[in-house]
Amino acid sequence: MGLIMKIAESMSRLGTETAFEVLARARALEGEGRSIIHLEIGEPDFDTPANIRDAAKKALDDGHTHYGPSAGIPALREAIATEIGRSRGIEVSPAQVVVVPGGKPIIFFSLLACVNPGEEVIYPNPGFPIYESVINWIGAKAVPLPMREANSFGIDVSELETLISPRTSFLILNSPANPTGAVATGEQLARIAELAIEHDFIVLADEIYSRIIYGGEHLSLLTFPGMAERLILLDGFSKIYAMTGWRLGYGVMPEKLAFWVGRLMTNSNSCTASFTQIAGIEALTGPQDEVRAMVAEFERRRDFIVSGLNKIDGFSCLQPEGAFYVFPNITALGRTSKELEIYFLEECGVAMLTGTSFGALGEGYIRLSYANSVENITEALHRIKDGVARL
Repeated sequence: MGLIMKIAESMSRLGTETAFEVLARARALEGEGRSIIHLEIGEPDFDTPANIRDAAKKALDDGHTHYGPSAGIPALREAIATEIGRSRGIEVSPAQVVVVPGGKPIIFFSLLACVNPGEEVIYPNPGFPIYESVINWIGAKAVPLPMREANSFGIDVSELETLISPRTSFLILNSPANPTGAVATGEQLARIAELAIEHDFIVLADEIYSRIIYGGEHLSLLTFPGMAERLILLDGFSKIYAMTGWRLGYGVMPEKLAFWVGRLMTNSNSCTASFTQIAGIEALTGPQDEVRAMVAEFERRRDFIVSGLNKIDGFSCLQPEGAFYVFPNITALGRTSKELEIYFLEECGVAMLTGTSFGALGEGYIRLSYANSVENITEALHRIKDGVARL
């Protein structure tokens, strides 16, 4: 008799990030000789800056290929603390910093360390799908906070207040937001800080797109009175330094929590690769010219794709304030978001994501990443327009 592999019941509650599934299908079509334009994956199309790559090569040659401290090498934790102090205007100790392989571990570890089964976690919907997935997996109750187009996909603080209960222990905030590109206002953040203190809950502020913002400055909830002792800041190197494959992120949090998140690192990953951390120091302390140029190019692409989509019958697209995504309303086309995701990929050669990849409230929307060249975006718009005409 063969061994029957039993899977834990909790695994049925674990979701996924469908961007990788659509990417795999798109790659398969390319393997068949099809031309596919990739607007599905949230990844800058730029190369990692040369100075960062050079720092990693040198680190390898210098022998930084061994285990390091679970919470990160001291030099990078110091550089991150300095950068957070500079960019957020608040003093941060290196002991508050935990370096992890990518941004997702901070989501996992924060929820594991702070939320008990049965407690309630409020999260944005539509929002990054891993939030809801991990909440459900740990046995907590996921409470969606609607991000509505009528409110420019911003946070309705009055609605948030109605969702808070005696069981609320945690709130997830994402600004600039994936998938909508919405940016929280100072007024919204101030009221969220008041609610967190009044109702005694923890906040995870996912600020991975903090430097990809147009026409303004990033505001961090960390800087508001009373939040330093109850907030976890998530940031990293993937988006702004085009380092998605390097897997390098970090969290900034109270020292007491940093100890336990470091312990979770010990139990899961042991440590983040040392040579990538050396590259991270160069990223933070080296020249930033390429970063500024990349953001300027993203803004140019944003304006181009928003204008183009709004000229296509059945599409209605708000202009995002940050990140590198658009989230157009496609309800006028009379098809579900999933049907259109499949149609535009299979019939038009344009890979994009159904809005429901980001939660049930994403129905009626499609997410497109404009982390691609204007030339490719131009061709994608032509294909979408032709495809709409054939629906």
